[in-house]
Formats: sequence, structure tokens, C-alpha cells
Amino acid sequence: MEHASPLILCFIFTFIIVLLWQLRRAHRGEEIFIRRIPGIDAIDQAVGRAVELGRPISFTFGLTGLGPLLYACLGVLRHVGRKVARLGARLYIPCNDPEVLAVADAALQAVYAEENRLGRYDPGNLRFLSSEQFAFASGYIGLLHRENVGSAFLFGQFAAESLVLAEAGQQIGAMQVAATTSNEQIPFFLTACDYTLFGEELFAAGAFLSRDPVQVGSLRAQDLIKFAFVVMILFGVVEATLSPEQERSSIQTLIERPWSESTPEAPAP
Repeated sequence: MEHASPLILCFIFTFIIVLLWQLRRAHRGEEIFIRRIPGIDAIDQAVGRAVELGRPISFTFGLTGLGPLLYACLGVLRHVGRKVARLGARLYIPCNDPEVLAVADAALQAVYAEENRLGRYDPGNLRFLSSEQFAFASGYIGLLHRENVGSAFLFGQFAAESLVLAEAGQQIGAMQVAATTSNEQIPFFLTACDYTLFGEELFAAGAFLSRDPVQVGSLRAQDLIKFAFVVMILFGVVEATLSPEQERSSIQTLIERPWSESTPEAPAP
């Protein structure tokens, strides 16, 4: 902020105002349109398929810690947990972080209470496997094979273990839906999963399913800000394309300038 130019400061304050405006709209209950992306339909299909087969469901956050990404994933977890509570299926939550496990436990308890199914809630289905990356992956593989999971959700941050986790579900014939902001892991999920949400689609899915005012308002504000950036980029491209005379003249001057004028002479020894 201390090195920002007046124009950048103007942009920052404008974006803050847009964000606060959209958050206020969401908290007041105004209708904010969010497009239903195909990945949301895949989530419902995966839950229904596991219930029809009489097999449990798995939902993992991967290596996600406490933060905005976990907040978006919890919106999807609440949606899955609500359907599981209504249909009487089992939902396993293998975790890499004990703090994430505690947050997921509280979120699921609230969902079961809202559905008047708190008696069906089993906190033993939330499993802390390991905080070590590949020890967690090994525990996840064992859980999926022992319980014969019918559908698996992989939402959050993943690293080198992503393909190992996805192949474990593929080996037992589970329908898998993955979503991650780790661009390097998207090709592996595309290869081994039935459906993959790319990058910011994860945040869109969490906002759409949870209808949380903070998520919906911030998502709408980000879309407006991105649209403003695209308009400014297009305006700059058009302006640079239609008025290149000054740039051409400066390039022509550099070409025609003698080498002796453009290169300083070396000092005498």
C-alpha cells in the first residue's frame, strides 16, 4: 500500500466498496444469480449412485488446512452430509489435519441436527489418518478398500498424492468427483476421476450449494472485479492498436540513430 500509485489506490478502494456492497446484498437476502455448473449435478449423481448400491461415501479435504479453501469445501460437505442424513447412508471423512477434522465434525453435526437425524450421526466416521503426506495416502487407500466405498469426493488442496488417491477409488469402481485449486494436480484427477472441477469452480460450487451470504457475496464481487479488469485490458489493447504512431516513431528513431550516439565511449585508460 505504501508504494502504490494514486491510480492503484483508487482501484483498491473501488474493489473494497464493490465487495462490501455485494456482501450487504447477500446478507439482506437479495437474489444473487450463480450459474449452476455441471459439477454440481455430478455431486448429486455420485451420492445417489452410492445409496442405490448400498455402499458408503467418502469425502476428503486432502492436505487442506484452515483457510478460505476449507470454507468453500465445507459448503459442499454440508450439501453431501444433508443428502446422506436424509437417505441414511454412511459418510466417511478421512482427514490429514486434526483441526480440519474438528471443524468438519461441527459442520456435520449441525447438518444432522437441522435434518432431525442427529441420532444417526456417528463421529467415528471421521478419521484422522496422519499429518504425513504419504502416510495419509496409505490410510486413505486402506479405508476405501476396507469399506468398499461407492462414491468418493476429493475437494481441496492436493499434491503428489493426488493420483494415488484417485486410483484407489478407481480400483474399487467408485464414482469420483474431484475439485482442487492445485493446477498441477488437475491432469491426474482428469485421468482417474469421473468429474473434475477446475480451480475457482470449487468456490462457485461451495457458494451455490451452501448459499452462505459471505461466499455468495464475495463470489459475485470477484466476478464483477474480473469483468472490470477484462474491460480495461480490452480498452488498452484497442487503444494501443489504433494509435501506434508514437511507438513507431520512437522505434524508428532508435533504428536510425548511429551506433556511436547510442553507445557511450569507453573512458580513456
